[in-house]
Parts: sequence; structure tokens; C-alpha cells
Amino acid sequence: MTEIKAAKESRESKAATEEVDTEAGTARISWYEASKAAEWVLAVSHGAGGGIEARDLQALAAVLPAHGVTVALVEQPWRVAGKKLAPAPKTLDTGWRGLWPALAKRGLPVIAGGRSAGARVACRTATELGAAAVLALGFPLHPPGRPEKSRADELLGAGVATLVVQGGNDPFGRPEEFPEGPYGMVEVPYGDHGFAVPKRAPLGQEQALEIITDAVAEWIASLG
Repeated sequence: MTEIKAAKESRESKAATEEVDTEAGTARISWYEASKAAEWVLAVSHGAGGGIEARDLQALAAVLPAHGVTVALVEQPWRVAGKKLAPAPKTLDTGWRGLWPALAKRGLPVIAGGRSAGARVACRTATELGAAAVLALGFPLHPPGRPEKSRADELLGAGVATLVVQGGNDPFGRPEEFPEGPYGMVEVPYGDHGFAVPKRAPLGQEQALEIITDAVAEWIASLG
């Protein structure tokens, strides 16, 4: 049994949820408490096409609490309201700013993170909000097929220690497309934008997720 599966099966109860009012609407935080003395809060939000049920977010919530990290899975107001389309980046940033005090209220350093659009939000607001670091999962470097529409400036401007975890076959930007900069890069071989790997790939899905959780756990430990 993998560490991810074991962690999911041993979870005694669902995460505690907290609703937070922001200028963009009501957001929701699902808290996965550290199983030993918490040293960090990792707050990660979803992308524009899905929610906190994303495989990478769920894997992090299952594994990292055993490493002294409380994981907060954040649902943006538009998602809580049941809307299908994400609002403009400015509105996403407003929602993130509004819920930040709830993430920081424990007095622990908060790592701002997210997948896809959520990663962009974390990068854009990290310095302003006092984030300890940024975790960018599937950073959308450019729209598929349009490398000239680069969003590298958001990533390079995060201003804090940053880790990018990117699928090797991500149409929004493969690892080799990223410019050099002050961030770390972890590649998930064969992974697409959601870190799904083909059945024919020599790397299985659980192994792909373990690459993510192992890399993130090691990176957070190095921040201390």
C-alpha cells in the first residue's frame, strides 16, 4: 500500500471546514490538521476548471499532515457559489486576500499555493500578503499552443522561495519551456496539466503523485 493510500484510509474524519466572507463572496477552507506539532500551514487553491478534489491537492492533504504541515484546501468564492466559470484574475486575487487572515491566524508561517490559476494567484500576491513561500502546481506558463502569451513574469515576480511542480507533457508549459529564475522545478514525467499519466506510461498514477508529495515534503523541510 502506498503512503498516499494508507494516509487516506487512516484518516479518521473529514476535514473541518470554515467559511470566510470576502469582498468577492464567501470562500471555504477545508483544514487537514498536522498529526504532530504543526510547523507550517500550506494553503492551496484549485484551478479555473476544477475544485479541491484535484488529485494533487488531495494527495498533499493526505500525506503532508504526517510531516508537521497543516494543509488548508481553499475553495474560491466563485466555486463555493456553484458557478462554472472562474472570474477575472483581479477578482481571484480579491478572494485570496480576503481569506488570508483566516489562513494566518494560527501564527504559523503560511506557504501560499495553488494549481494552475490558483498558482498564478499565489505568485501575484505572495509578497504583499507576507507568504513564507509559494508552491505552484501546474503553473500555466502560457495558453495551450500559444507560447508567445507567456505568464513568466508572474512566476518570476513572486519574491519568495518558490517551487514549481510541472507535468512533463503539460500543454500549458512543459518544464523545458520555463525560463531560468529563482525557483525550483520538479517534473512529473508523462504528466499532463492535472498530473494524469497515460496508462501505457512506465510511471503509474500513484507513483506520479508520490513524486509530488515527496518533493513538496522535502522542499518544505528545507525552508526551515
